[in-house]
Amino acid sequence: MPVLSPTRTDTGAAAALHIAPGHPWPIGAHWDGLGVNFAVFSAHAQAIDLCLFDDTGTNEIACLRLPTHTGNVWHGFVAGAKPGQVYGLRAHGAWRPDKGHRFNPHKLLLDPYAREIVGRFEWADEHFAADRVHPRQMDMRDNGASALKARVVHDSFDWGDDHPPHTALANTVVYELHVKGFSQLNPAVPPEVRGTYAGLGHEASTAHLKRLGVTALSVLPVHHHIDEERLAKMGLTNYWGYNTIGYFSPDPRFGSVGSGAALRDEFRNMVKALHKAGIEVLLDVVYNHTAEGDSTGPSISFQGLDNASYYRLQPGAPLTHENDTGCGNTVDIRQPRVLQLVMDSLRYWVTEMHVDGFRFDLATTLGRGDHGFERSGAFFTAVAQDPVLSRVKMIAEPWDIGPGGYQVGGFPSGWPEWNDKFRDAMRSFWLGHAASRGGFAQRLCASSDVYEPRGRAPAESVNYLISHDGFTLRDLVTYQDKRNLANGEDNRDGTGNNLGFNCGAEGESDDPQVNMLRARLQRALLATTLLAQGTPMLSAGDELGHTQGGNNNPYCHDSEVTWIDWSRADADLIEFTRGVIALRRFALPFGNRWYSGLTDPRGLHDLAWLGGDGQPLHGEAWNGAASRVLGCLIGEPGRARAPLLLLVNADAHDHDFPVPSGVWEVLLDTTHPRGAGSWHGQGGVNITLKASSLQVLAVAGSGIRL
Repeated sequence: MPVLSPTRTDTGAAAALHIAPGHPWPIGAHWDGLGVNFAVFSAHAQAIDLCLFDDTGTNEIACLRLPTHTGNVWHGFVAGAKPGQVYGLRAHGAWRPDKGHRFNPHKLLLDPYAREIVGRFEWADEHFAADRVHPRQMDMRDNGASALKARVVHDSFDWGDDHPPHTALANTVVYELHVKGFSQLNPAVPPEVRGTYAGLGHEASTAHLKRLGVTALSVLPVHHHIDEERLAKMGLTNYWGYNTIGYFSPDPRFGSVGSGAALRDEFRNMVKALHKAGIEVLLDVVYNHTAEGDSTGPSISFQGLDNASYYRLQPGAPLTHENDTGCGNTVDIRQPRVLQLVMDSLRYWVTEMHVDGFRFDLATTLGRGDHGFERSGAFFTAVAQDPVLSRVKMIAEPWDIGPGGYQVGGFPSGWPEWNDKFRDAMRSFWLGHAASRGGFAQRLCASSDVYEPRGRAPAESVNYLISHDGFTLRDLVTYQDKRNLANGEDNRDGTGNNLGFNCGAEGESDDPQVNMLRARLQRALLATTLLAQGTPMLSAGDELGHTQGGNNNPYCHDSEVTWIDWSRADADLIEFTRGVIALRRFALPFGNRWYSGLTDPRGLHDLAWLGGDGQPLHGEAWNGAASRVLGCLIGEPGRARAPLLLLVNADAHDHDFPVPSGVWEVLLDTTHPRGAGSWHGQGGVNITLKASSLQVLAVAGSGIRL
């Protein structure tokens, strides 16, 4: 028999409904043609109510108690219920915050498996399980009318001949972007779809990406998220989206058609369009924490269903959440049903939405066991054996802020990682900070000191200089200091260790010499990233001179601060970037294998390093700071059939470099606005390396053309 929640009033509709025991699997709400099976995990609840609402989500129709629980999954089957049904949950149990339990049946809760989320979260005290003035006491106000709810969905989508590109990691060029920021100001995209999934899938967007030569998009979070209370009070927003509340639901903020099945179809059509262009879609996902924040946060879903299971609590002090993420809480991946939630979500996006992989925010958290990070932890083991997820790209942000959280190189084989060692070393080398030729060479060759001893492949080093987090490339050579006052934190937020160089003038300048140097450094940094051994990643807009006005933490600005201004695009820089990516594609200067420096039977080194005098680098020459000039003679490139010569001059003055014997031609010269090389000739002579520049030479007749 239906059981009314103690805070509800019987509308009369409950008596007309029958709820049967149903099944504990699959978790979530699933329609079988006869009705809907509801299943939700809670290890510590004493009862869970299923509350049904009208289509608007504001009027409750009935509240039914889930009659059975199996293996800590509460479940029930409502005959006659159909797709479109709006529902929420109420969990009954102990109100013992001191024991980690925060059950409050006055709060309507969102199903963690919601495929579609109804409503928009507005900050109000009624959403908090605890009284905000007296936090040890339960808040008795009912939030049913305004709480986020789920809608039962049953989608059918014609994927046609869609198929994933399956680009090999060694051939991958990643391009990180924000769905809205990428197309919001692009005049080539129709106004009605700018800044949306449809805008990203529009032919004007795919044409730029395809022409550029990128093979995979790393898309900033598109899971349904909410804005932090602090930001909402300041009139700001969590633009980046790292504040997830729904792991199965695409965020309607990026839809041109509102919500519902049309929104999911818009996302799918975007994926289809990108696949047709040969481009993979990798989602940036946030399974390390949720939007509920710390122990003083709202009870939206997980906290109210089972706070002690979904979150890691402080040992000996379960009143407080562990905070290895810096976001107030830490999802407890040690719990089998929580691990299942993450795995089910990932599989959903691959099987139902056809995405090609993921980039995991603060991925160290997902590997945390009882005693810190575990390379062979349950999550990594589950992924490795999964028939769906083991075949897609899984990229780690290999750190969090907890003990032992920095894990660059420490992830399992097959997991590419963001390599901030590359970022910091290359910024330092090119922009005048403490650096050495040895450090440059080490990072250029996939950080062999980090990855090779652990049996990792070079391609597992994701090399980047710029990401969403920090200065843009243009700002890196324009500002010495961050300008984050608009973020509302008195310029305290964002890193102060940018390793940038303003080229002699802080901010925008009319000085042609300053601007010439800035342009040259941007090209040198782009070329270094794209030609290095490993997997390169670009940040959207860096190929056309995007600026954020010196803000290096613009996570809270959904405005011209973060949107790419296509009207000011640097056509030369776009063409330069296209050319360097093409050079990588045709020649692949460094193969996906570790070089030994040894010679073949002809006496040719697979890789040899030369000083500014053209002689092999030895001893202290590697570590000294007196010179930033060096050459790399690649006897066995990854794809080119003849040796390549990479010449680098990060000094502030020109340098004459002796070219090895043979007949050579310059393929790339970063002093040219579009990278065109003009020199060719016999070796044994000096070639002039301009200050702050890089050149790539090939043996004449190699056939490589950009």
